[in-house]
Amino acid sequence: MKKPSAKIRDEIAKLQEQLKLAETREAERIGRIALKAGLGDIEIDEAELQAAFDQLSRRFRGGQGGTTGGKKGAGDVSAAASTPAVASGAAAGGIGEA
Repeated sequence: MKKPSAKIRDEIAKLQEQLKLAETREAERIGRIALKAGLGDIEIDEAELQAAFDQLSRRFRGGQGGTTGGKKGAGDVSAAASTPAVASGAAAGGIGEA
């Protein structure tokens, strides 16, 4: 019972569309939360913000490494040094608004 390649391609295309929609929903959710926390008003380099999100992700995953952490190399070190200030500021803003 082998599937023809055309049918497999169709299934892949449907799954890619589902993935795109799921990622859009997730991005909108995270974006709304970030805006509520005041991250839209903070002027910060994208790499530093990514490092802060990576740290937050590791925190909630119980210390497991993030998926993008290994790809940054030495740039991660400088961004991680400024991350605690960003993370604590965002957390403080979130607490104040809650």
